[in-house]
Amino acid sequence: MKNKHSNLFWTRKKNEWVNLDITNRCPLLCPLCQRQKLYTDNNEKVPGHDMSLEVFDVITNHFPKVDFCGQYSDPIHHPQFDKILDMCKKKNIRATIHTASSFKPKKWYVKMFQQYPNCEWCFGIDGLPKDSNQYRINQDGEKLFEIMLEAKKYLRSTPIWQYIVFKYNEKDVDTAMQIAKDNKIFFQLINSRRTRINYEHYKTTKKIYV
Repeated sequence: MKNKHSNLFWTRKKNEWVNLDITNRCPLLCPLCQRQKLYTDNNEKVPGHDMSLEVFDVITNHFPKVDFCGQYSDPIHHPQFDKILDMCKKKNIRATIHTASSFKPKKWYVKMFQQYPNCEWCFGIDGLPKDSNQYRINQDGEKLFEIMLEAKKYLRSTPIWQYIVFKYNEKDVDTAMQIAKDNKIFFQLINSRRTRINYEHYKTTKKIYV
């Protein structure tokens, strides 16, 4: 029997985009992340590998836009991430980078902003920068916030501050929104399903809408 989905790739609209996890590397230890819950918490290695440039080249022959997501990883820790962005630039591929890692030196981020100013950047800082490491374990939220502000000097699109609401930060939403407004950056509020009964520190008391 023919798979009814087999032709979806070839019949999709030309302006559709693809969401990619290009590596399995991430220095953060977010407690509700699937890499923690399924693997690290069970003393197992996170599966996967770094996407090759050859595979990425093939993919970008078929999509005009790529979202570099962080479902199981952080894309900036792909060892050839600069070459991947270079390929996007040469092929006129729109790229959005979702990152929560503060582990690269500031000069690395600035170099990426300078060389690839057409990329869109979304920074995951959950709570006020000083508090974000309560969920983003190992993250230096204040450093990453400074890098997000630095990005404004080079990028052609306004950087995005992505803020997942948890119990520890839900009372700071208005303050964070004002900080974003004062610094002329976009603020994206996320009401996440990432809760478990034994993680009371993260469970929100209500959904917050802005």
